[in-house]
Amino acid sequence: MCNLYTTKASADEIADAFRAHKPAAFNAGPGEVFPGYPGMVVTQENGARALRSMTWGFPLKLKGARPGSKPKPVNNARADKLDSFMWRFSFLERRCLIPVSEFAEAEGEKGAKTRTWFRLPDQDVFAVAGIWRDTPEWGPAYSMVMTEACIHVADVHDRMPVILRPQDWRDWLDGAPDDAAMLCRPYPDLMVKEQTSVPWVKRTSSQAVNT
Repeated sequence: MCNLYTTKASADEIADAFRAHKPAAFNAGPGEVFPGYPGMVVTQENGARALRSMTWGFPLKLKGARPGSKPKPVNNARADKLDSFMWRFSFLERRCLIPVSEFAEAEGEKGAKTRTWFRLPDQDVFAVAGIWRDTPEWGPAYSMVMTEACIHVADVHDRMPVILRPQDWRDWLDGAPDDAAMLCRPYPDLMVKEQTSVPWVKRTSSQAVNT
């Protein structure tokens, strides 16, 4: 699973890199992105690319949840489950690109997990496959498509985001579903892995230790 990523480029830089229109009023920018919070995505609308701000995660109301409680953001969509009811229509009709500079996975013992980052050596920002839909709870929301881990990620987690090469952006955004599905594969090229001592969950001194 991917529950944290960073986009280090500004909205204007993302719009230029992805050849997308950016609206004058735009409320997402560079920084760390967590489930349930806004992130930048690129969609294909009326034959043109548009940069949009959406909430990361499809809202899911848990069974037995208290009345008025917030939904859970389902921020990862497994590539082998894209034909399920939750993801099917978004995959068929509403695919998007998620601009990412690096993504993190938790590594280490329970209670002492740290952040391990993965990025591409030759790209400051790359595209991860996403799907999106409008929701009554949060407005437009997106989820990140996950596939089997490549050799650079497999020793930390068995899955990773679907990373798209620039020549594949068009097929993901606007291609036939079968062509898009073929792109859901482990990334075949070189990746950079950076292990850190930064706790996976940053806590204040008054917070309990729970991971």
